[in-house]
Amino acid sequence: MSAGPVPLLDLRLQFATIQDDVNAAIARVVGEQRFILGPEVAALEAEMAAYTGAAHAVGCASGSDALILGLRALGVGPGDVVACPTYTFFATAGAIDRLGARIVFTDIDPASYDVSAHGLARAIDGVDGLKAVIPVHLFGQACDPAVDAVADEAGASVFHDAAQAIGARFGDGQPVGSRGLTGFSFFPAKNLGAYGDGGMLTTGDAETAARLRSLRAHGAATKYFHDEVGMNSRLDALQAAILRVKLPHLDAWNAARIANAARYDALFGEAGAATSAVPLREGGLPLRTPAPPPPGARHVYNQYVIRVPAERRDPLRKHLGERGIGNAVYYPLPLHMQPCFASLGYREGDLPEAEAAARETLAIPVFPELRASQLEAVAATVVAFLAR
Repeated sequence: MSAGPVPLLDLRLQFATIQDDVNAAIARVVGEQRFILGPEVAALEAEMAAYTGAAHAVGCASGSDALILGLRALGVGPGDVVACPTYTFFATAGAIDRLGARIVFTDIDPASYDVSAHGLARAIDGVDGLKAVIPVHLFGQACDPAVDAVADEAGASVFHDAAQAIGARFGDGQPVGSRGLTGFSFFPAKNLGAYGDGGMLTTGDAETAARLRSLRAHGAATKYFHDEVGMNSRLDALQAAILRVKLPHLDAWNAARIANAARYDALFGEAGAATSAVPLREGGLPLRTPAPPPPGARHVYNQYVIRVPAERRDPLRKHLGERGIGNAVYYPLPLHMQPCFASLGYREGDLPEAEAAARETLAIPVFPELRASQLEAVAATVVAFLAR
């Protein structure tokens, strides 16, 4: 079964549906000649606050900067300790290191791939100077709220890395971004992507929001008067205007991702696959689909990640690539094993669930505009290869 080349993501298809509105928004900004912060950014901040249920939203230049700014707002600096999962994009840990704090890496839940409450508790047991914990809402699923309770018990602040999870919801139905301090990314490949870099932080605390606004502008709450050394991380008005066009479409795009994921789940399940809650060693088709979110929660599938035996993952990648089917590995080397963090003293085997996920997981196309024929061709190709 073939439906021609199937990219992992094709943003041109999305652009075609909103092109006139995007072009009008760009023309509006160019006509106003206000390119940094200004009314477009303020309007997007208000709309993001309303969308996430947060009292305040503060735009910045990128998702990576959002992590740095958020940690700064929590008072993280040299001598502090911050815990984060080892199975995540580099920026999560990179922000901690850039502020001179020490990283404690945590293992993940093998079903959700997010940091687990048990893994966090074990990682921070006996750690002195713990200032903050960064749970990552990986691949578009809200992480276990029990992580917050573990952090609270340890006296640490919680800073949610929701770069991949805009529109996701916790089990109680509350949106990601509505609790505590949360950072988002508008990298183009995200569910809500800019046409360049961009980021946002949400918080319910007015003081924190005010400090974030100062920090993003060189530490100046009032121009040319600097209370502290901040950074230049101001969101472009052009990006804000584009995101304002896209935000009203986000729920529909997320719904299409959710529907695509459900169709994959059904097709793979019919072929004998189980969910990632069932270890591969328990048999059946050697394929595991994403574990379903708990009741009341919403997974928005920034990525649809399957799991296969390690020895078959790269051959499957090659097989898909030869047939024009896009795929990617998120993430091939956990952060505790990256050369730049060797000084922290971690060794292979220290965080086994993350290491196994790095060897066994593979993302396949799930973007909203994916045609049913394409999705079915992807599923059939995967199943045929693994059933050999």
